[in-house]
Amino acid sequence: MSNWLPLALLTALCLASYNFFLKLAAEHLPPAVGAVVLQLVAAALGGAWLLRLKLQGQPLPVSGKGLGLAALAGLGVGLAEILAFVVFRRGVPASVGTPVIVGGSVLFTAVLGLVALREGLSWPQAGGLVLVVAGIALLARGH
Repeated sequence: MSNWLPLALLTALCLASYNFFLKLAAEHLPPAVGAVVLQLVAAALGGAWLLRLKLQGQPLPVSGKGLGLAALAGLGVGLAEILAFVVFRRGVPASVGTPVIVGGSVLFTAVLGLVALREGLSWPQAGGLVLVVAGIALLARGH
């Protein structure tokens, strides 16, 4: 097993808890309120991590380009959170909405990687993306 895989699976578990609790919160909060609370907690967690690194004396080199790209990523995740709250407020089950959102994200990210970053794609990877499209179609059709 590669040394990145356990960390990636832990990340997936964290993302699963994010999706699960977002679905539950959507039933009790307006999307804008839920998104702001979610972002405040995420910012506090990131701030605590940054403070820890600073207190340990770790160098934290920052570039304008890096900050700009991180801000664009924040814009994307902020809009995704608001839209996910809206999707789940409409009664979509977590077992349908989350795989469609996450699978769609995987598909769009792969296309961006191919087009914008000129990354390669092997036949097994292309087959996996075809299966993602088929899964999204089956989930959306069944609901």
